[in-house]
Amino acid sequence: MEDSTNVLVNDYTEIVRRLPLKLRLAYGIGHILNDICASMWFTYLLVFFHFVLGFSHFMSGMILLIGQVADALATPFVGLHSDKNDDFCLCRYGKRKTWHLFGTICILLSFPFIFSPCIGCEGAHQWAQLIYYAAFVVIFQFGWAAVQISHLSLIPDLTPTEHERTELTAIRYSFTVFSNVLVYCIMWGVLHITNENIPESQIGPSDAYKFQHIVFLGIAIGFLTSVIFHIYVKEGAASDSAGPLRRNTRTASTLLKDSRLYQVACVYMPTRLFVNLSQIYIPLYLTETLNLAATSLAITPLTIFLSSFVTSLIIERLNRKLGRQISYSFGVLLGVCACVWIWFGKGDAYVTYEIYPVSILLGAGGSIMLVTSLGITADLIGQSTESGAFVYGVMSFTDKLCNGLAVIVIQYLRCSDDCPNYYRDVLSFACGGAAVVGLSVIFFIKPFTYENDYRTLDSRESSVHENTSVMARSVVREDSAE
Repeated sequence: MEDSTNVLVNDYTEIVRRLPLKLRLAYGIGHILNDICASMWFTYLLVFFHFVLGFSHFMSGMILLIGQVADALATPFVGLHSDKNDDFCLCRYGKRKTWHLFGTICILLSFPFIFSPCIGCEGAHQWAQLIYYAAFVVIFQFGWAAVQISHLSLIPDLTPTEHERTELTAIRYSFTVFSNVLVYCIMWGVLHITNENIPESQIGPSDAYKFQHIVFLGIAIGFLTSVIFHIYVKEGAASDSAGPLRRNTRTASTLLKDSRLYQVACVYMPTRLFVNLSQIYIPLYLTETLNLAATSLAITPLTIFLSSFVTSLIIERLNRKLGRQISYSFGVLLGVCACVWIWFGKGDAYVTYEIYPVSILLGAGGSIMLVTSLGITADLIGQSTESGAFVYGVMSFTDKLCNGLAVIVIQYLRCSDDCPNYYRDVLSFACGGAAVVGLSVIFFIKPFTYENDYRTLDSRESSVHENTSVMARSVVREDSAE
């Protein structure tokens, strides 16, 4: 009787065991290299290629499109193979971490070349330079996809409980915001110091070396955090205790037949579209529409991500108290308010003061929408952790492809003459419209069947607790009788 009681007590302890704080933090910093590169990629790629290298608006958009398409094609491939124990996997090291390591190497070897003048071909035709940069962009995006998918798919592997998955997502996003804030602080510092004598100057061809310095600093920090991630995160170590809770698995072919996969994708895709388009076009909006100085290209995005960071600290509690749908709706409300404000914003008061509350609304709205949509994606995976990377690959495929096509269309439709309000319209209608699309879909998603598993888990916890108490009392009575 005593042995049975101990077994039940141990089972109960294993079910409710929380992840150590060290593991959660080590997991969170494992995506910092990706986040630093993504911040440079989305915020400054068009600025660098158009204003520094002199590419046309369309050709600058082509570079971004090539990268997004390469990423979109890489993510399902990485997702499928990350879920398998194939020959590429260093099985003792872990299949997720193997892909993470491979992707990190690809990023380190390719990304610095993207934000540098064409080596030996600076005077070549733009199409020739396009081929040069496209090679590095494809390598970078494949590596970026490998790191992103392997890192995301670790969440269901590390814990079976919904609130811990949301917490890991929030921690991950907090470090994403930290990475963006870091990039913008470095950018502001470099631009402020080098433009001290000409504070109102704008970005130009002479600023190429500044972007190189920023990239090398970011790469160094990302490399260090990746090393810490690989040292402290042991794949599968925290999730092995779940045991029987992890038997509910679905294959990729089964998921492709599940309509909810496409519904979740239709929430995740416009959410990413809102976040990425606002990040891409805020610098162009500040430069061409508001005619602000170069330092504003760091200060305003910095405000956006500081707001995101503060908001990310309460998202897990917001989701737990209000649910996914209400939380997402609140994020959409904040985002749409920012888009409307941008549309009506004009004058010295707007440029001097109002741009900052607008930035705060953009950051808070995007943060809530993104973390909640990632939480919904984790909900879809449920206990089927063996297909987790495939699900994230599908989400990322739709996100990257849609973003790339949206950017090239926006760049193509830009008038050849002077049209300063063009990027204002992009932020107002493209970003606002994306948020509304995500909101219109999220209320049609049916409850996930894995929720029954969690109710079963809850009932098991209660049952184990009750049985443990009953059996303990029986042992006491038997001992007393003896």
